[in-house]
Amino acid sequence: MTDSVSLKPDLGRFGVWTFGAPKPEQAVEIEKLGYGALWIGGSPAGDLNYVEPILEQTETLQVATGIVNVWTAPAGEVAEAYHRVENAYPGRFLLGIGIGHPEHTDEYRKPYDVLVSYLDALDAAKVPTSRLVIAALGPKVLKLAAQRSAGAHPYLTTPEHTGSARELIGPTVYLAPEHKVVLSTDVDEAREIGRKTVDFYLNLSNYLNSWKRLGFTDKDVAKPGSDRLIDALVAYGTPDDIAARLNQHLEAGADHVTIQVLGGEDKLLPTLKELAGPLGLTG
Repeated sequence: MTDSVSLKPDLGRFGVWTFGAPKPEQAVEIEKLGYGALWIGGSPAGDLNYVEPILEQTETLQVATGIVNVWTAPAGEVAEAYHRVENAYPGRFLLGIGIGHPEHTDEYRKPYDVLVSYLDALDAAKVPTSRLVIAALGPKVLKLAAQRSAGAHPYLTTPEHTGSARELIGPTVYLAPEHKVVLSTDVDEAREIGRKTVDFYLNLSNYLNSWKRLGFTDKDVAKPGSDRLIDALVAYGTPDDIAARLNQHLEAGADHVTIQVLGGEDKLLPTLKELAGPLGLTG
């Protein structure tokens, strides 16, 4: 390892998760609202060419990947790109990596070993552990994240998962869960929107196993997902309702919560604007 893992990143209390890189002008508005970080999801490319245009247009907003897939992005390419971004915008980029899903990789062999080898390659290329987080759900990878990076970026989880993860990894490790939101007080509408996103993950064993460890049953996680499961994974209601749910992650031990707005791209900024006040942001 290249430096101490006890030095936590500082991305503020709340960030924004998007599927793919948003337009730089959207990032500018996100920064103005007071969100501390933009997480670019959807297995973005290892060249990180989408990062600089956002950092160039913003002043303090940090950009993170949530996550670069170790199966599709060579470690050497990612390390070179990391250093390029860091040299241009020191301290404003956090590299998130992850192993992906066994169902979507033809050669999904010993994923834990592949992740360890990838981390070895990043270490050799002097990517600092203090600017690296790992997608982690289960105990084994959470422990690896604590040992080999700044911390963990759990996706599609609950405050209960955050609490158990914090207990497992200890107080000094960075913990930044993602949570989905729908700004609607129409319960049926909110659940329908939530299910459209969650549906993809109901076929993936790593998520199914994670939910079962939290106490959800086979019936809960069978398609299309029980109301209980959807309500746990997707926060909805008034801005105050949603803010209260997101704050439960912080109360359970999260350092940072990254918010994924559902319902279409046109909902992104209006929802974030409505949430900024109840979340106590200063934008």
